Amino acid sequence: MEPLSMAWCDGLEEPRLLISPQKDTTTNVNAEGCILSLRHPKSGKPTNYVFSAGKLQELHWFKQSCGSWFLGDYVCEDGSLYIATPIDPIFILLPVFEAARMTIQKRNDQGMFRQLDEILYVDGYPGYQHLMSVAEDSMQLVCEVKEIGSSKFFRLNDSKLIAWLYHKVQHLKATLPKLDKNYAVQEEKDTLKDIVSILGEYLKDEPWLTRLCSHLQLDVQEMHTKILKSETGSTFIENTPASSCPVQGKVGNRTSKLSNGRQSKKLKAPTDSQNIKDMFYRATRKGT
Repeated sequence: MEPLSMAWCDGLEEPRLLISPQKDTTTNVNAEGCILSLRHPKSGKPTNYVFSAGKLQELHWFKQSCGSWFLGDYVCEDGSLYIATPIDPIFILLPVFEAARMTIQKRNDQGMFRQLDEILYVDGYPGYQHLMSVAEDSMQLVCEVKEIGSSKFFRLNDSKLIAWLYHKVQHLKATLPKLDKNYAVQEEKDTLKDIVSILGEYLKDEPWLTRLCSHLQLDVQEMHTKILKSETGSTFIENTPASSCPVQGKVGNRTSKLSNGRQSKKLKAPTDSQNIKDMFYRATRKGT
């Protein structure tokens, strides 16, 4: 294998290391990725997402107190790590489709049907235009769709959205015990609270989180407090090389907490020097 040339980092002031899902070689979809600046569905703040091979991915950021990366012949002094994980685009598009209804504050007003190019035109956020095909495929699950000739018109439907959220709850309810055995012995209501807390990181309190809590017969105020506490671990970090907008990342993800909510113990940073060969040897053995 030829050594990695330096050409890949030409023009980049500060290269970063990103790990993302493996490309799907079975399709003809263009896998060339790009970083989109979109509004975070919970806070509304500018947040960067990776869009690759027709899939939307959110970015997480991790950094130890010290460390660097060896990338071919290049040494990346910033030892931080970005990880891109798939996210359901409905979460990201929900606030945009909700605003597009232009609902009048009166009873039984369902809002307007609008075309996708109108809905996805968000002033200051051209990145939404890249999600046209994704929105057409995914948002039919939570929208009413009318076809007039060759044109499609979308309107967010409250009942379909709550049904979709309930499906997410049931999916997580079946998945969490497989990931953490403590969920298998936990009370169902406590598990539902944890699930709503996870979903609540992507939902605004009003109206969707409140309606989901009511549907699951959970105390709304208690869930708002629980989610607020979990969000203290989220922070906006420095700009990425590809965009002037900040990336939202978590210093530690949800798996760093025990099932009873207590923070797991952090590993102490080593104070003595180590042989770099030993570091690579251990990493290889672990398959990382």
